Amino acid sequence: MSTLLSASAPTPSGNGNGDLASGQVLKIRGGRPLTGRVEVKGAKNLATKAMVAALLGETESVLRDVPEISDVNVVRSLLEVHGVTVQDDGEGVLRLDPRGAVSAHFEEIDAHAGASRIPILFCGPLLHLLGQAFIPDLGGCRIGDRPIDFHLDALRSFGATVDKLPSGIRLSAPEGLHGANITLPYPSVGATEQVLLTAVRAKGVTELRNAAIEPEIMDLIAVLQKMGAIISYEPNRVIFIEGVDRLVGYDHRAIFDRNEAASWACAALATDGEIFAKGARQQDMLTFLNVYRKAGGWFDVREDGILFRRGGDLKPVMVETDVHPGFMTDWQQPLIVALTQAHGTSTVHETVYENRLGFTQALNKMGADIVVHPKGLDSPDRRVPRRDLEQAAVINGPTPLHGADVEVPDLRGGYSYVIAALAAEGESTVRNIGIIRRGYEKFLEKLTALDADFDVVG
Repeated sequence: MSTLLSASAPTPSGNGNGDLASGQVLKIRGGRPLTGRVEVKGAKNLATKAMVAALLGETESVLRDVPEISDVNVVRSLLEVHGVTVQDDGEGVLRLDPRGAVSAHFEEIDAHAGASRIPILFCGPLLHLLGQAFIPDLGGCRIGDRPIDFHLDALRSFGATVDKLPSGIRLSAPEGLHGANITLPYPSVGATEQVLLTAVRAKGVTELRNAAIEPEIMDLIAVLQKMGAIISYEPNRVIFIEGVDRLVGYDHRAIFDRNEAASWACAALATDGEIFAKGARQQDMLTFLNVYRKAGGWFDVREDGILFRRGGDLKPVMVETDVHPGFMTDWQQPLIVALTQAHGTSTVHETVYENRLGFTQALNKMGADIVVHPKGLDSPDRRVPRRDLEQAAVINGPTPLHGADVEVPDLRGGYSYVIAALAAEGESTVRNIGIIRRGYEKFLEKLTALDADFDVVG
């Protein structure tokens, strides 16, 4: 039986050569539509956070629909070095028992944390559990600075002492943590998660203003409520958390990964294919589906998923990324690939991360006509207030794409390169695809199921 975190045996590639589990370089022969079904499992942005939440319980937790991705492996390793027993039952089910939790050595944490920013979310649970926590230098995709000041300021508000060292950050709470009134300068998903994971066991009431309200945040709140937490949500991004003395384990099925579902939808659009995303739900993708339809996409919402394809010629659109319920920043990169085939000029305003449009250089190398404005563009019909860090991409189309040699820069950009290569005429070489495994379960296996033509060559 292939289990969640141990599936490493060689698997046939698109035409029978290579090892999908460990390959880093793809040869892709494009120009054919992607057609078929893919199953969308639990969201990366919930599963990893729910795994951390298991530290707060006094009994075993069970998390279901956990995706087979490297970020999950990282969190599992970090939990295990802290003494948590993690059992893989197969079929996407993990059992997490925190009853043996202990402090971990710096070397162990550092060895496992370099590929992810998730360790920062261990702080609150570890401070409650052990009275101290250590966070090494943080990794993750190089799409922006993503300063952790929001996290550290919140932890200080709870009463934590923060010491910045050359090797990382050491936190302590000799007198425990207490409720706080916190207003985030920006509705950061990570900082909101930090407050939730810390406040549930803090003494007293915590009021969080300007909180993120993404579906994955609401699912994390559901996890914590199952554990015994008392959390209420009010309008205008306000969350109240009443601290409790004790939490128990949970049994929870993770919300589907709407980022992966949107990515496959864009792949159908870019390659003029037809893809059924099993497990996708309309309610959590309303904003994406509106833009998809405006761009010329067609979709059919069914009981067990959503079918995506073109509805005719692709049309230009104006998109502004924003926090939920806006258009997610993770959606714009695969969408831009499709917009290279739209008839007219599209504009994408990236307002969340300052470096997320760098991937377009490779698309231009493949024949796209994309101009990035490093300081953004003003427009009278903008909905999102302009931010100092924002950029804008102007995409003129349609332009035929051709094969090229490109290297994956980050998770969503890497996926976009693969889809662009599949839409392009000729052969492309895509390097460093291991990054894609951070967030896309069985990525190459799914491409094979969609009749993609590729080889794993290195």
